[in-house]
Amino acid sequence: MKITNIRSWVVRLDWDDNPGASLMRSPTKRSFVFVEVNTDEGITGWGEITTYPGPVANRAIAAYVNEIGDWLEGEDPEKIEWIWAKIFRGMTYVGTRGATTAAISGIDIALWDIRGKKLGVPIYKLLGGEVRDRIALYTHPPEPKSPDDIAASAKEIQASGHRAFKMDPMMSHLHVGNDTFLDGEISAEVVAKAVETTAAAREAVGPNMEILIDAHGMYNVPSAVKLANALEPYGIFWFEEPVPSESWKALKQVKDEVNVRITVGERLHTRWDFVPIFENNLADFVMPDVTWTGGITELKKITTMAEAYYIPMSPHDASGPINVIAGAHVMMTCPNFYKLETSRYDLSGYNVFIDNPLDIRNGDLYIDPDAPGLGINLDPDFLASHEVTGADTAK
Repeated sequence: MKITNIRSWVVRLDWDDNPGASLMRSPTKRSFVFVEVNTDEGITGWGEITTYPGPVANRAIAAYVNEIGDWLEGEDPEKIEWIWAKIFRGMTYVGTRGATTAAISGIDIALWDIRGKKLGVPIYKLLGGEVRDRIALYTHPPEPKSPDDIAASAKEIQASGHRAFKMDPMMSHLHVGNDTFLDGEISAEVVAKAVETTAAAREAVGPNMEILIDAHGMYNVPSAVKLANALEPYGIFWFEEPVPSESWKALKQVKDEVNVRITVGERLHTRWDFVPIFENNLADFVMPDVTWTGGITELKKITTMAEAYYIPMSPHDASGPINVIAGAHVMMTCPNFYKLETSRYDLSGYNVFIDNPLDIRNGDLYIDPDAPGLGINLDPDFLASHEVTGADTAK
């Protein structure tokens, strides 16, 4: 079997055109980046890359994938490790993190999908078989604008059967043009509003719901410590990405000064980026993104590394259906699993893309043991009708 072509799809849905989709039902309003790998045996594999903010990033990564795809034509798609190394080492002088690992991720997921379809088995059975029969999920409410907003959303998530949700109670209070992204400082007013929001969420759902806090890697060390300590009394389950990812020593300063659990990983790419995290005891959980860190191949390796340190895995998700299902296949095989992230508790909005809706019941995802590969396929006609090119990909 040979690869005949690889192409990327940048598609965009305007959820406002679907009046039946509430905020809780719509996974996102931005573009999606999918990867299609075709073979001379007629087997097609599907992958995904988490989308990027900014005016050119999605079309840049799409072009990057297409160029690499031309380079891989004629390769055997079953040589997954070989293709991973070919791309990674071939891009040494361009850079082996970021765009390179994102491109690898989309292609790698599609290759595993092809392998599973070729053999007629789900991907998780190729990775060693299941150690559980379902994948526990945590999810997100819409961005809270007020304590009343978060209370209502939290109760709705709880009623769906989910046992954990994540929010950034600081984000909606950061005014446009503020200096937080530059100096990492946070005002006392924002801290107070974050406390008010978190307190409202805790009161709404009671003591047993896990509330995860995302700081989006925006703060300097003293601000991150201030926030973590201010939110600790409300029983937060973890404090995520307290500082930018470039300095693990800054992360160590925060971890040494707070009592809450710390998680990092969505901005880390490949197993090598996780080495200082594990060796320096910098995180209580790690959350690599299967569509950024290097695909199914790399997520499995990072998970095994984490297992050696008894650190739970909780893969990041900020994109579409393949992001969710690819991470789930790996987590089916791993003893050290916490929960898998999803963007909303009701992901039926993804159904327009895929031939087999995700099976989510009471906060758990179930994978069909008889569906080969990923277990889902994208609809090329639908993708074509919603494809955006050029400058449109940035909107």
